[in-house]
Amino acid sequence: MRLTRPMLALAGAAAVLALTGCGSDGDGEAAVPETVTGSLEHLAAEVKCAPNMQTDADTIRQALCEKGDEKYVLATFSTDRGQREWINTAKDYGGYYLVGRKWVAVGHEDVVADLRGRLGGTLEQGTQHGGGTHSAGDGESGGHSGHGG
Repeated sequence: MRLTRPMLALAGAAAVLALTGCGSDGDGEAAVPETVTGSLEHLAAEVKCAPNMQTDADTIRQALCEKGDEKYVLATFSTDRGQREWINTAKDYGGYYLVGRKWVAVGHEDVVADLRGRLGGTLEQGTQHGGGTHSAGDGESGGHSGHGG
C-alpha cells in the first residue's frame, strides 16, 4: 500500500482524536437510517457541520467539524479501495470510525454514535494501545504486534 500525504494527514488527525480521550455512555442506541451517500459538503450538511477543509485532493477530501466542544473528521474518498486502505492504516491509531460508501467520520465513541443516527453507516473501532480499558468488541482482531517508524 502506498501512503500519500493526505492519507498520512488524516491518519494523524485520527491519532489526535484518539489520544484526547474515550467517550462513554453509548447506551442510547437509536434506529440506524439508511447510509447517506454524496460529497463531503453533502455529508456535512446532513450533520449540520460547517466543514473546515484540511485536505482537498483527487483521492481524498478531509474536513474538521465541531459539535460543541467535540471535534470529528469527515473524509470522502474517490475509490472504495483507497477508503479501505486508509481505514486499515488509520485504525492502528485507535479511535472510532463511522464508515459509509466512500466516506468515513472519525471521532470519540459518543460523537460517532450520534453521527450514525444521522448518516447511517457501520461502526468500526481502531486498535487500542497501552493500558486502556476498552475492547474491540466487534469480532475483529487486530493482530497488532508493534509499531513501524
